[in-house]
Amino acid sequence: MLWIRRQLRGVLDRIYVRRLAGRLPLDLMPRHIGIMVDGNRRWARSVGFPDPADGHRAGGAKIPTFLRWCDAYGIEQVTIYLLSDDNLNRAEPELTALLGIIEDVIGELAAPGNPWQITPIGTLDLLPDATALGIKEAADRTVGRTGGARVNVAIGYGGQREIADAVRSAIGEQRALGVPLDEILESFDAELISRHVYTATQAPLDMIVRTSGEQRLSGFMLWQSAYAEMHFCECYWPDFREIDFLRALRAYAGRNRRFGR
Repeated sequence: MLWIRRQLRGVLDRIYVRRLAGRLPLDLMPRHIGIMVDGNRRWARSVGFPDPADGHRAGGAKIPTFLRWCDAYGIEQVTIYLLSDDNLNRAEPELTALLGIIEDVIGELAAPGNPWQITPIGTLDLLPDATALGIKEAADRTVGRTGGARVNVAIGYGGQREIADAVRSAIGEQRALGVPLDEILESFDAELISRHVYTATQAPLDMIVRTSGEQRLSGFMLWQSAYAEMHFCECYWPDFREIDFLRALRAYAGRNRRFGR
């Protein structure tokens, strides 16, 4: 009986997905989505797995599927929040397992035949040398790819750290050009900082989606989120469905984006 219910739900979900997709105004889709893949550990507990790594593995397995959804609906850019700089303070056994899972996921995304160009953002220097090298090498293999979304993987990332890095970089650039410090300070503005954040050359962030029911940014894309639309989803990341994604896109398309005007 349980198998029959699952099969029936699968059929109904596919019908609903087609219905939602058919009604999406594709000309109003976001170009750049940030996704906070939250709730992996709580998902593991909810289904009876004692090891948080089981939740992280399930969450990692969802990422290629999510990117294929993004490609199907014309999303050009995706930034995935995989590991914050605060997460590096987790217990060593969990952190070691999580870093291994992240490296495996990025390796899978970089595999031949996939269309995504991968760019790590964050402070990879905070990671073990072997992990940082593995991530960089995998990303290098994707340079020049076309046909899929451009994907930022935020690892060892903190929004406050990014802003501090951008300010240092902006001041350093001006000093290297011989601009006196008093003139730098007098002309220093938000536009200058924007040219030095990690995503400076990329499309503006249009929407942030966070799973697990939490309703906060937790340091994610603090600078870029100034005018981004927010969408919070109650389900844990491993349970995130195409239906949930389409509902997020529908909500975005229905908003009047005034950008402070």
